[in-house]
Amino acid sequence: MVVPGLSGLLSHAAYPDKPLRLVAPNPAGSVTDILSRPLAMRLSEAWGVPVVVDNRPGAGGNLAGDIVAKAPPDGQTLLMATIGILTVNPFLYAKMPFDAQRAFAPVTLTATAGMLLVVHPSTPAQNLKELIALARARPGQLTYPSSGAGTTPHLAAALFLAMTHTKMIHVAYKGSPQYVIDLLTGRLELAFASMPNVIPHIKTGRLRLLATTMDQRDAQFPQAPTIAEAGVPGYDMRSWYGLLTTAGTPQANVDKLNTEVVRILALPELRAQYQVAGLYAAGTTPAAFGAYITAEREKWGKLAKSADLRPEL
Repeated sequence: MVVPGLSGLLSHAAYPDKPLRLVAPNPAGSVTDILSRPLAMRLSEAWGVPVVVDNRPGAGGNLAGDIVAKAPPDGQTLLMATIGILTVNPFLYAKMPFDAQRAFAPVTLTATAGMLLVVHPSTPAQNLKELIALARARPGQLTYPSSGAGTTPHLAAALFLAMTHTKMIHVAYKGSPQYVIDLLTGRLELAFASMPNVIPHIKTGRLRLLATTMDQRDAQFPQAPTIAEAGVPGYDMRSWYGLLTTAGTPQANVDKLNTEVVRILALPELRAQYQVAGLYAAGTTPAAFGAYITAEREKWGKLAKSADLRPEL
């Protein structure tokens, strides 16, 4: 005899019963990749099933988002999401392949990170005020990169340009490893970059650090002023990354995934591994992460409209 509802309970209890797919919206070596791989390894060890990281860069994260949005709603397909996918892309792209507000079930905020404003040594700016002066003297000539419209480097630069009333040229790449190469060769003058991408090059002198983007100094670079301190009062930009799955996934599966991932994010060895890359492990409830996404969507949506951000910029 089958007890009504028992089959559903059994399926929830069995989750996960097959390999999980963790989709990262950037290439190997990028921040979302650095976040995803150690997490996937520990999740696989804990649950005894493979957790495969699938790098799908492109369209400012929309390619990766679309995969998860259209996956079966069972919690087997996960997304390591960025600010752009969840809060900015709907304001940038005339046609989105998914509804960013309804396509996903939040699991947890995974990590936060400050960013670094760096310049190539050939750029004649020794500090932030000199960079602003240079940008005003050469309007529309200095170039900065990003991993695509609406990604964190693009937003950090757009906020900076809006607050300093300057103009620069945005050059979009498929991922940070690609634009770091052009930055190191001097084809790009500056970058608002995630820490893992540029820390080694700052230490070797191949890039010059001017300032950090958060409203407080970073522990790894206490000598570097914040952008707010160095000449742009009120500037504050931090990147964040979060884990989601497909909307409609049973809440029991979401909760089980949340419990395990939050446990992993609290491990001292994982937190230390992230911190070396300038990432600070988080860990929240699904509801708290959902509320955070809503607040960030309002904040960055306003910037996208006021700064007239577009995919082709």
